[in-house]
Amino acid sequence: MARIAVIGAGAGAMAAAARLAVAGHRVTVHERTETYGGAVRRFERDGFAFDTGPGLLHLPAVYRDLFVKTGKEPLERCVELTQVDPASRHVFADGTALSLPNASRAGVVRALDEALGAGTGARWSDLLGRARKAWDATRRPLLEEPLRPGAGERRALGRDPYPAAPGRRWPLPRGRRPRTLAELARRELRDPRAAALLESYALGHGFDPRAVPAGAAVLPYLEQTFGSWYVRGGMRALAEALYERCRARGVEFVFGSEVTGVALDGGRAAGLTLAGGGTADADVVLSGIDARRLYGELLPPEHAAALPEHPGHSGHSRFTVLLALRGPRPEGTAHRTVAHAADRAAELAGLDGDTGRRGGAGAVTVTVLRPDDPALRPDDGHETAVLSVTVPAHAPAGVGSPGHASPGHGVDWTAEGRAERFADVVLAAAERAEPGLAERVLWRELRTPADVERETGAPGGCVPGPALAGAGGAFLRADNRAAPAGLYLAGGSAHPGGGLAHAGMSGALAAGLITHGDDWRGSE
Repeated sequence: MARIAVIGAGAGAMAAAARLAVAGHRVTVHERTETYGGAVRRFERDGFAFDTGPGLLHLPAVYRDLFVKTGKEPLERCVELTQVDPASRHVFADGTALSLPNASRAGVVRALDEALGAGTGARWSDLLGRARKAWDATRRPLLEEPLRPGAGERRALGRDPYPAAPGRRWPLPRGRRPRTLAELARRELRDPRAAALLESYALGHGFDPRAVPAGAAVLPYLEQTFGSWYVRGGMRALAEALYERCRARGVEFVFGSEVTGVALDGGRAAGLTLAGGGTADADVVLSGIDARRLYGELLPPEHAAALPEHPGHSGHSRFTVLLALRGPRPEGTAHRTVAHAADRAAELAGLDGDTGRRGGAGAVTVTVLRPDDPALRPDDGHETAVLSVTVPAHAPAGVGSPGHASPGHGVDWTAEGRAERFADVVLAAAERAEPGLAERVLWRELRTPADVERETGAPGGCVPGPALAGAGGAFLRADNRAAPAGLYLAGGSAHPGGGLAHAGMSGALAAGLITHGDDWRGSE
């Protein structure tokens, strides 16, 4: 039995902690805040409740596997999972509305043809067919096997798996692959609305479609193949169930325990140093915090070289507006609606600078979540809505935000009046798809990248998306096994990246390495 000290109580760290405790290890989690869940948080006021982090779950099999392997009580006995149908409703700049069914390839093709014109569905289906080949080629190394120090695995995953498509339908020279998702959208989909749909999957994960490789087409493939799910009571209920599972398996949590360093003994992780001068001895250390903080603040400088040159962060975060609404939720309201920007060029330019001053409501794509969940509202005469936009990360006083190659791309989200002005822009943009929202607002609460940074500790409030193959490895995350022996990584900034499902996978990979040894290749 090993003594294992865990830094942070995010979803990835808790997923690892539960597995490690079941394997017989003594696990203690040190969390600097007073609660668990990392970015999976809840805001409550006047009987209203809101998820301030992820609003939907994809690949629920990750947590089904976790709960089965850490106890006899399966996931569905701990939380109520429901499929979201339609999976999403999209409203484009010209007013065209498109509703996509959940996990139905044929249904998506029909919906695209009906909304955007005959042939659109076939082109989308062809694209997702090639995305499936990319998924099949990279699924195991990208999601099911740990990433260790060394260039070999990164080199292999640095090649874009999206296949070239010879033939008359493919408007590129034979064998030439598109370099980015934006190029893929233009070349394969023809209709700018279909292109905007494809790019919105990247934006929804905090990526710039001009930067991510064409292989990012696996993002809509995954969602449309495996479905979108909601947890009754809000996604925070999943974090609560994970926390309770950890406690039931003997994991100890110490809240308000800020870690100031990883103690090394003979080059091996041997525990933690804590704020106030305390220490916590351990045989193994598992970090669930942002890898840049781990290598930049908690380890000696000589270990910083182990952090990838491109740590996989997009340099983007999320701006969220929580709306308490008077009046009941209208019948037929979609759980998730995406209001697409009218000026995509201005929107993408805004990702590199001050979104709060550029382009207005026509230059932002807004995701509107309106769950039909009585647990989130004081009564049936009221409703909640969460509006979210991908924005530049927080950079006080104009300092370049973390994750960008050059300074000047971040935004000081604490500047006077900036958040309120941008919230007005976001609400106006949402009104394009959800008319009447503004007149029903009782009050609103804003969550900026500065708030994300304060709550999660992620520099700039960067929200990590899932790891992507291609682009020379620029969108891979930090290794699950760190350079100092005895130190391992889980969570959104570790392989295989961010999002609830991927964070859960990172916990499984880190726990597997600790339990079975550094040569472990993953579950068969």
